[in-house]
Amino acid sequence: MNFLQDSLEGFLAREHRVVIVDITAVKGSAPRDAGAFMLVAPTDIHGTIGGGQLEYEAIENARKLLAEAGGEPVLDIPLGPEIGECCGGRVTLTFTFADEPARAALDARLAEDERRKPQVWVFGAGHVGRALADALTPLPLKVFVVEKRETELDQMTSEVHHRLSDKPASVIADIPAGAAVVIVTHDHALDFMIAREALARTDLAYIGMVGSKSKRASFLHTLDEDGIDRSVADRLVLPIGGTAVNDKRPEVIAAMTAAELLVAFAAKTQGISSRSGIASVSNDAAGL
Repeated sequence: MNFLQDSLEGFLAREHRVVIVDITAVKGSAPRDAGAFMLVAPTDIHGTIGGGQLEYEAIENARKLLAEAGGEPVLDIPLGPEIGECCGGRVTLTFTFADEPARAALDARLAEDERRKPQVWVFGAGHVGRALADALTPLPLKVFVVEKRETELDQMTSEVHHRLSDKPASVIADIPAGAAVVIVTHDHALDFMIAREALARTDLAYIGMVGSKSKRASFLHTLDEDGIDRSVADRLVLPIGGTAVNDKRPEVIAAMTAAELLVAFAAKTQGISSRSGIASVSNDAAGL
């Protein structure tokens, strides 16, 4: 369980009188989609339904309910000039007291959300790997880091799953369909070995490798030597993070790669090619 969920658990353990505010319906444009929720206590809140006047009215209504000073179990709010917003849509909010059954239902909901999170498998726990883990941890993703060097893995944030392996390439077979693979090891030969295993699969949402145009050329050469068609490499994003931002600091590479991953997962969900979406993040995501 990641730190965001731990924070929610802490909030619920600390606050005994809470209202759950759910967005149960959305028409037109709105700051959050149906399914978003926040928790409101007498003097604290957790989460957000989009901020602004919409959220202010939701908090006010929830605290009226908590204080038994009125309040409505359902609000239908137009997001227009009436509340000083310009989204133009309409949002239905449902307010539920977080009693024991409601908290149990919330726990089940969060567990299902956790189960459905896309998986990102990062191979390598060096500078870029650690920066990636830090960048991906706050996102709605489940992150695994594979490393053969225990000393490097020990420096990785505890908010991701660690996997120590003498043969990282063999781990590719354990990765579920729809996951992403990001290759950032300390060894180019190892990178290429992992990439070949990943590219042998056609059910992954994203395969990326840290590097440059020259590293891509070297990888293509290894494919030629192995008798593998170069078209296989078309699914490989190299360099990760693209070249639109000319900055090789690990944190910047990680931020750009995180954006690529979100685009790739969204494309997978929508059933479209992720290449055009990734290109919108970087004008040279494939390093060509």
